[in-house]
Amino acid sequence: MSLGATAPSRATLATPVFDPAVLRRDFPILDQEVNSRDLVYLDNAATTQKPASVLTALESYYRRDNANVHRGIHELSRRATVAYEDARARVGRFVGATDPAEVIFTRGTTESINLMAWSWGLDVLREGDEILLTEMEHHSNVVPWQLVAQRTGATLRWLEIDDQGLLELDALPKLLGQRTRLVSLTHVSNVLGTVNPVADIVHTVREHSDALVLIDGAQAVPHLPVDVRSLGCDAYAFSGHKMCGPTGIGVLWARRALLDSMPPFQGGGEMIRVVEREGSTWADLPHKFEAGTPNIAGAIGLSAAVDYLERVGMAAIARHEHELLTYALDHLAEVPGFRGLGPDQVELRSGVISFALGDAHPHDISTILDSEGIAVRAGHHCAQLVMRHLGLPATTRASFYFYNTTDDVDRMVTALHVVKGIFG
Repeated sequence: MSLGATAPSRATLATPVFDPAVLRRDFPILDQEVNSRDLVYLDNAATTQKPASVLTALESYYRRDNANVHRGIHELSRRATVAYEDARARVGRFVGATDPAEVIFTRGTTESINLMAWSWGLDVLREGDEILLTEMEHHSNVVPWQLVAQRTGATLRWLEIDDQGLLELDALPKLLGQRTRLVSLTHVSNVLGTVNPVADIVHTVREHSDALVLIDGAQAVPHLPVDVRSLGCDAYAFSGHKMCGPTGIGVLWARRALLDSMPPFQGGGEMIRVVEREGSTWADLPHKFEAGTPNIAGAIGLSAAVDYLERVGMAAIARHEHELLTYALDHLAEVPGFRGLGPDQVELRSGVISFALGDAHPHDISTILDSEGIAVRAGHHCAQLVMRHLGLPATTRASFYFYNTTDDVDRMVTALHVVKGIFG
């Protein structure tokens, strides 16, 4: 099989309508038992599973086309280069990018945000400048800005969340001013599932400041149709492994003028044009920001994941997750002591349910569910600011994807009744 020529999805061939029970057959890992029970995988906010077409694309590259990109004259290098750059354009189109040079491959959302922090932030920010973040951010969109603020003298400001897990947007104009240089926020909360009205927020920022807007899209791109141009932001970051792609690959999209103005993030091979003893000049975009040998296989795998997601349909994925979320919240409410966190309106959230269950510790809940073959996440979810707002040290989190079904929800609800019976 030639590079990129992956087998058609069985779901595409067999089902003219969206059917999660059929789609899950495309995911080999889901066809197994854990602790003598059929696996129920509800940890999709941490990472998603990979369809057979993505696994085939990875194997095909390593079996037939493995070579370094851009610098080789031989045929294997040519094929690898074509596949890698085709992946860049393919992934860019998926999020509405019209210029492939604006698509920078990184290791994931974390590295994408760090690239912005260390390349743009250290170069531009000065003492007294302000960076506006929100209380619901993942640590990946907090810690890099804390480090940069310490080095530059910039100040962090915060947009709070209310008791429903929604941003207090009425306060936003008051937090913006002449010294606001950056507004960086998540598109979808990994704890609360809150879907923020990013386009409206960008519009408000433009009305009250000249700040750049960076969006953490790690929990949005896998679940919602996203068009970076329509959102109006300056930069957008996301990860491959949360959207059926491989680990270790992600994207920073940013406007060309912004990327042109930024110095390189790392130095080494590929990102240079000429190296002299006195100094060096940089390669053109996007290579200026991709020092060294890139994750070629990861990019090709991510491109295959994008193909798969588009065959399934992003609108259909979002619709199914809302239906599943509604079903889950209705049935979980029947479990004594269940306390769900996040917006009451399903229309304002994605397929994530963080919850407390009486006095049971989240780690105990997760352990008991695992004994029933159910994978959920327990902890602070790299969002300790949210936990402090909620007054909780940790929560249990179930997160859905398009291959989850109401049967998965029923299994979890039954297991939580077992937890309640153990802890009273």
